[in-house]
Amino acid sequence: MRIGYGAGGVSEHLDPSWLTGDPPWLGLFRSWLSEAIAAELAEPNAMVLGTVDEHGRPATRTVLCKGADESGLTFFTGYASGKGRDLAANPYAAVTFPWIGMERQVHFRGRVSKVDGAETQAYWDSRPRGSQLSARTSAQSQPIASRADLEAAAARVAAEFGGVDGDMPIPPPPEWGGYRLEPVRVEFWQGRADRLHNRAVAVRDGAGWAVYRLQP
Repeated sequence: MRIGYGAGGVSEHLDPSWLTGDPPWLGLFRSWLSEAIAAELAEPNAMVLGTVDEHGRPATRTVLCKGADESGLTFFTGYASGKGRDLAANPYAAVTFPWIGMERQVHFRGRVSKVDGAETQAYWDSRPRGSQLSARTSAQSQPIASRADLEAAAARVAAEFGGVDGDMPIPPPPEWGGYRLEPVRVEFWQGRADRLHNRAVAVRDGAGWAVYRLQP
């Protein structure tokens, strides 16, 4: 099957028959992500995350996908952040990977739950020390008076743990960790000339999946 994109940035094809396996979206998603990386698109694992708060008001922001496997998509953030509060109220979300330079998008919808502590710790241990210190510093999404106050707080935390170049272990903040979106609907979108775009979708249907083409 052809999943490359041509000189004009538009793929020659996208067909629902490419959505195979269990789950049927995973193989094609991994192929497209690999191609986005090879094309040197900026932040190819960036995804726009949409949540809804307790009053039904939506919000979007960009986060980095840190895992994609049979169980879903994983990202990490503060539990008391805006997105964390939304997910506590309504544990469902939508994400979009906007690979505009390749005229591709992939849209996911599904239920979101926290990952376990071991998975959070494993990802935390892989982060640069400076990023760990920043996460310990920031009460994410909460107001702060000035940039100077933020930098002063960062300096205090760095001193507490021996600095950026130190070797003292830095534990993850207690209100920080991972979430996993378990997809129930995944749509692949590929731009085509004259707006006759290709769209293929996989929808969770009981214990299995239904796969079909959508009109543009």
